Formats: sequence, C-alpha cells, structure tokens
Amino acid sequence: MAKESGRKLIAQNKKARHDYSIEDVYECGVVLTGTEVKSLRAGRASLVDGFATFTEDELFLQGVHIPEYFEGSWNNHAPRRERKLLLHKRELSKLHAIVKEGGLTLVPLSLYFKDGKAKVELALARGKKSHDKRQALKEREAGREIARSMGTNRSGD
Repeated sequence: MAKESGRKLIAQNKKARHDYSIEDVYECGVVLTGTEVKSLRAGRASLVDGFATFTEDELFLQGVHIPEYFEGSWNNHAPRRERKLLLHKRELSKLHAIVKEGGLTLVPLSLYFKDGKAKVELALARGKKSHDKRQALKEREAGREIARSMGTNRSGD
C-alpha cells in the first residue's frame, strides 16, 4: 500500500470563526482507536460542540462527534468520548498557562489527515459578544457590496 501524502480535510467548524475571535492556531495530533480512524476515513465527523480542556498536564478534546464505524464489531468506540491531544511539552505548558489565566478557550477549527495521520487544528480563541458578530457581518457585507460595484464598473467599460 502506498504511503499517503498531502492534506485531506474531514470536518471543519465554520461556526467557530463566527462565534470566536481567533488569537492563535496550533496543529495537534489525536490519539484514536482503529474504528475511529476508519470512520474518519469515510469522512464522518462533527466538530460543532467541540472544545479542549486540560486534565493535569494533558490536553483532551471533548464534545467532538465521530460516529460509530458502520462495519465495526462489538468493540466499536463511543461517539463522543474524550480524546487525548498530542503537542510538544513546551507548547502544552504555554497553552496551559494562557488558558488558566482566563478569558480564552481552546476550540477545534478543523479535523484532517496529514500524511496519513489524523490532526486537529486547535484555536486559542476569545468569545465574541453579539454586537461584535453583527459588526463583523456588516463589514463583510460592505466588502461584498464594494467588490460587486467594482466588478460592474470594470465590465461596463
């Protein structure tokens, strides 16, 4: 069997970019069971309710839904179990200090395979207030309107 290369996206949390302002992004490895990997290779996962927490000096991903593998046997995995995330010790201690300080949370942005290994893109994020969300929507809409008018002016020449 040929070794995989490149990046294959499995799931993305688009709502996270709307609900949070992203401070920093980290790439983490994930400890998975065999049936979880097979389910992910089938392209099935949901990051919507996911978040990461520290238990002592280890980082765990919670709330991420990886459905049971359809062809799995009696030893199938639990869909919303806690999964350990793998980072360098230096990064873990830095993140632990920042999160402990307060005001920031760890949210998964995407789940993908990179060179055959499952990875999670984890964001250090601050929650947005509802007025911040409305402001971001207004700015995005204004940008679209400007681009639309610029496009019609160019094609009219």
